[in-house]
Amino acid sequence: MLTAITRAVSPTIAVCELTFREREAIDLALAREQHRAYETCLAELGVEVISLGAEPDFPDAVFVEDAAIVLDEIAVMTRPGAASRRGEAESLARVLERYRSLRWLRDPATLDGGDVMLAGKTLFVGVTARSNAAGFGQLAAAVELFGYRVRPVVVRGCLHLKSACSYIGDAVLVHRPWVDAAALAGMRLVDVPEECGANLLAVGETVLVPAAAPRTAELLRGMGRQVKLLDNSELMKAEGALTCCSLIFRT
Repeated sequence: MLTAITRAVSPTIAVCELTFREREAIDLALAREQHRAYETCLAELGVEVISLGAEPDFPDAVFVEDAAIVLDEIAVMTRPGAASRRGEAESLARVLERYRSLRWLRDPATLDGGDVMLAGKTLFVGVTARSNAAGFGQLAAAVELFGYRVRPVVVRGCLHLKSACSYIGDAVLVHRPWVDAAALAGMRLVDVPEECGANLLAVGETVLVPAAAPRTAELLRGMGRQVKLLDNSELMKAEGALTCCSLIFRT
């Protein structure tokens, strides 16, 4: 069975962290409506959704993926690169400890979960402004005991590795201008026609695709995949995407 942890949109999301996007007005009511539709979609796909309450003190807390990396064996609580986000993990950890033994990254490590792409027993880790060498090293030490290997991938022009590429089980969909594709050697790479189409969420045989990437959706259908289009336009203004709004793991 799959379980997803999500968190409601913070009432303070308008003052979220931004790195590559210009600040735009975020329609809070619409953001919440789109997020509820995302949770409903996960539930309809058979995922048990654990929805946490909003965190007014943490504008970016809806992006729960950045605070933890959940593997079959353990959960690694990260130390986000933005200092304003480092308190997000506490309430999340109280839920995750019901399912996994926890490991915590420590100063001077920084690591955002959005920089970690799991493909089989390999963790590809983005080299970005949010994730540093100490974070990479501490993550590797925590997971290599369980047979995982950790590989760095240079990212440029976007926030996280999974802004630039996503693993969907048999391929990595990639926007090459944002990522060192050579670091993904050995993987089947499929180029996306829209840059926002590089962040996709595979749930079983279905791939969730942002509504702003209809050509990517058609590409996936041509690959024989079932597709669900979801409008996440408001959270995209906060540099959010489909993967970062949930932590999905086997229970």
